[in-house]
Amino acid sequence: MFTNPTRRALPRAQRIARKAVTALDHFLHIEAASGIVLLAAAALALLWANSQWADLYHAFWETPLTFGAGKFTFTRTLEFWINDALMTVFFLVVGIEIRRELHEGALSELRQAVLPLGAAIGGVGVPALIYIALNHGTSGATGWAVPTATDIAFAVGVLALLGRSIPANVRIFLLTLAIVDDIIAIVIIACFYSSGLDYTGFAISAAGIALVFVMQRIGVGVAPAYILPGAVIWVGLLVSGAHPTLAGVILGLMTPVVPTRRREHALVELSLAASNVTGTVRDDGNLERLAKPIETLRLRQRELLPPVLRVQWSLHPWVAYGVMPLFALANAGVNLTGLNLADGDAVRILAGVAIALVAGKPLGVFGASWVLVRIGLCRLPNGVSWAGVGLIAMLAGIGFTMSVFIAMLAFDDPGKLSVAKLGVLIGSLVAGALGLGWGVAYARRANRNRI
Repeated sequence: MFTNPTRRALPRAQRIARKAVTALDHFLHIEAASGIVLLAAAALALLWANSQWADLYHAFWETPLTFGAGKFTFTRTLEFWINDALMTVFFLVVGIEIRRELHEGALSELRQAVLPLGAAIGGVGVPALIYIALNHGTSGATGWAVPTATDIAFAVGVLALLGRSIPANVRIFLLTLAIVDDIIAIVIIACFYSSGLDYTGFAISAAGIALVFVMQRIGVGVAPAYILPGAVIWVGLLVSGAHPTLAGVILGLMTPVVPTRRREHALVELSLAASNVTGTVRDDGNLERLAKPIETLRLRQRELLPPVLRVQWSLHPWVAYGVMPLFALANAGVNLTGLNLADGDAVRILAGVAIALVAGKPLGVFGASWVLVRIGLCRLPNGVSWAGVGLIAMLAGIGFTMSVFIAMLAFDDPGKLSVAKLGVLIGSLVAGALGLGWGVAYARRANRNRI
């Protein structure tokens, strides 16, 4: 899998592992910290929605916000701009993560991808079946996909609390699993939670995609330049009836994964600029003479890094500390006093989501992994025991962001949506607590084995 133990494959496996760990180190630090911010935002929303200012909470997110120029204006609620516009940036980062995994990560080779792919499929299928079993034939059946997703930020945040005693391959396995989970969630949204489709919108989106290809072909490498074609794709999907946030995924998958052709030239210019900076500081320290070489260093570094990496590093902090907490603040405010748990369908939705996350996710992830290893299609990564797979399986039950997002697409009725959100919150909290408890015991056992 991630680290093949055979001597012949070891050098290549080491290179892949090194790339993955290096690329994900920055990602892990942000995800771990953002999980705490996300939890705080969700808690604040829940407290606000159940306080004496609950009416203000709901009225605030219904505030109309207008964008446009002249006669062309577009007015939607603040909640819409967060859930359908800002979340496009979230999906852009998701698309970029998928693109990188397919290029150089654990999904770049089939033999490496078998275990996380199979585990993710099991982690989607079993929760869906549990939910359907509890809600078959009821009005809540449309929410079958709510408990199928994994929240990367929360899961990695819990894992980070366990410290460095958790093997690196456990972290890589969890991240790869979560990314595959996101891929499946995106496919589910596109196939099952889009309204009646208007193909005129797809023609508009196709024009935006064509514009992206043209800009890439002529060498436009400045990320803000792609806002316009991205907006065209977003509008097209909105008109079509597909969810407009999928525009972010499309742009993410189209982001180039290799540096520009001018990389060697950029290296030469960087070397000269660095020499000029060093020489100026050593000779006279003239700040005015430093301006040009420093500007060269700033501009040429763009040509050394692939666009997919530059865009991800630029956007990821904004998504982790801005977009996702705003989404949680706008959508986690479930008014507990307003829930009608006397309604049998509501209870089934609540139980279906919570049980599927707490029990279905671990059973699906662990069961699929065990079957794949047992029949010889793959093996566990070096440093990952079955106890480590159990930890990953439990943390996969934390499904906050994407699960709430799918719930909003699945339920039009406010009462059922609130119950589904509560199920997500309860299920994710219990799954996180169980995963943390299991992880503490796992980490202690790992530390004892090292002594």
